[in-house]
Amino acid sequence: MQLSTDRDARSGKKTHGRPIETDIPARLDRLPWSRFHMLIVVALGITWILDGLEVTIIGSLAPSLQRGDTLGLSADGIGFASSSYVAGAVLGALVFGWMTDQLGRKQIFFLTLALYVVGVGASALSWNLTSFAVARFLTGMGIGGEYSAINSAIDELVPARLRGRVDVMVNGTFWAGAAFGAIGSVWLLNSAIIPVWLAWRVAFALGALLGVAVLFLRTFVPESPRWLMTHRRVEEANAIVSHVESHCVEPGGGWGQKLPTVLIYPAGVFSPAEMIRIMVQRYRGRSLYVLVLMISQAFLYNAVFFTYGMVLTKYHGVSPRAVGWYILPLAIGNLFGPLILARWFDTWGRRRMIGLSYAISGVLMMAVAYAMGVHALTAASQTLSWCCIFFFASAAASSAYLTASELFPLEMRAFAIAVFYAVGTLFGGVAAPVIFGHLIGTGRLSLLVMGYVVAAILMLIASAVAWIWGVDAENRSLEEVAPPLSEYYAREEERTV
Repeated sequence: MQLSTDRDARSGKKTHGRPIETDIPARLDRLPWSRFHMLIVVALGITWILDGLEVTIIGSLAPSLQRGDTLGLSADGIGFASSSYVAGAVLGALVFGWMTDQLGRKQIFFLTLALYVVGVGASALSWNLTSFAVARFLTGMGIGGEYSAINSAIDELVPARLRGRVDVMVNGTFWAGAAFGAIGSVWLLNSAIIPVWLAWRVAFALGALLGVAVLFLRTFVPESPRWLMTHRRVEEANAIVSHVESHCVEPGGGWGQKLPTVLIYPAGVFSPAEMIRIMVQRYRGRSLYVLVLMISQAFLYNAVFFTYGMVLTKYHGVSPRAVGWYILPLAIGNLFGPLILARWFDTWGRRRMIGLSYAISGVLMMAVAYAMGVHALTAASQTLSWCCIFFFASAAASSAYLTASELFPLEMRAFAIAVFYAVGTLFGGVAAPVIFGHLIGTGRLSLLVMGYVVAAILMLIASAVAWIWGVDAENRSLEEVAPPLSEYYAREEERTV
C-alpha cells in the first residue's frame, strides 16, 4: 500500500509518504531538568510578564494620558485604546496560532515578539488617539500571537513529569509583570526626576527595550523537535535532542536504554476550518471542558482587575495616584499562588487540583461579595481579600491554559490554544469590563455585589465540570494524552484501501 496516493473520502486529508517511527517524544520526556530547560522557561515565559506589564501600565497610566500635556485622551478614548489592544490580541492569537502549527514554533515566536516591540515602541511615540490605538492594536497582536507559539513550545520541550508545574508557574508570571508595572507606574508618576508628560513615554519605551533583549535570548532556543518530526524533518529533530542530551546528566539506565516509540504519518497542513471541525466533532467534550475553564476564569479576573481602580476610588476614597500600591499586593498574591501550588498539578493530579482551585476561588468570592454587601470591607481589607481569592484563582487560570495546550494533537495544538485564548479574551476582556463598568457607574453597590456573585457561580460550575470531565494528563506524554492527527487519518486511509 502507498499511503501517499490514498485519500480519506470523508476528510479529504492525505498522508505523505511512509510512516515514521521515532522515540523523540520519549527522549524529551526522560531528560533531567537542565540549563536548557531554564533557558526555555526564561526566554519564552517572558511573554506572560510582558502581557502583565502592558495591562498594568495602561491601567495605571490612564489618568495621566487624559492630561492636556500628554495625549489629552477622554475616558472614551482610553476605553477605545484598551479595546484596540484586546482586539489585536484576539486577531493575533488566531492568525499566528494557525501559522505556528504550519511554519513552526521558532519562526512565529520571533515574529510575534518583534511585532510586540514595534507596537510598544510606537505607543511611546504616539501623538494622538488614532496613532495610540493603532500602536496598542499592534502590541496586542504580538502578545496574542505569543501565547499560542510559546505555550505549545514549552509543553513540547519540557519533560512530561514536570510539564504541569512548569506551565502553571510560567503562566502565573503574568503577575510578576503586573507587579513590575504597578511599581513602575507609581515611581514614574510620582518621580521628581521625570515629568509626567514624559513619564508615560518612558514606561512604554522600557517595554520595547526589554523585548529587544529577549529577542536576542531566543536565538538560543531551538525549534520543537516534536513539530519537526511531524514535518518529516527527523534528522533535525534528532540533532536537537542529541545536543540537549549531551549537556544533561545521564539518566538512570543510561542513554542507550530502549524507549517507547510513536508512529507518525506526516499529513501536511490543516486549514483553520478543518481544525475547528475536528475540535467540534472529534474533541467536542474536551473543547467544551476547556471553554468552561477559560470563560469562567477570564470573567472573574477581568471583572475584578480591570475595575478595581474604580472600586477603590469610588467606594473607598483612594486617590488615583495611589491605586498602584493596592494593585501591587494583589499582583504578588496572584504570583505566589501558581509558584506554590504548581507542583501539586503533577503529583496530586490535574483533575483534583483544577477542580479544587476553581472551587476555593468561587467560595471565597461568594464570601467577599457578602462582606462587600454589608459594608464590612475597607480598601485594605478588600485588597487582602482579593489576594486570598487570587492566590487560588491564579493557579486555576494558569491550569486552564495548560489544559488547552495538552488536550489536543500536536498538529493543531497552537491553533487550539489560540481559539480558546480568543474566546476567553473576548468574553472576559470585553464583556466583563463593560458589564462591571456599568454596574459601578450606577452607584448601587448591591448590583456590583450581584455581579461578583455571578463570577463566583461561574467558577463553581467550572470546578464541577473539572471533577466530572477532567482529563488525568499528569506524567503522561503529549502523544499519549492526544495522539497525532496524522495517525488518525492514516488509519482511516487504511480502512478505505
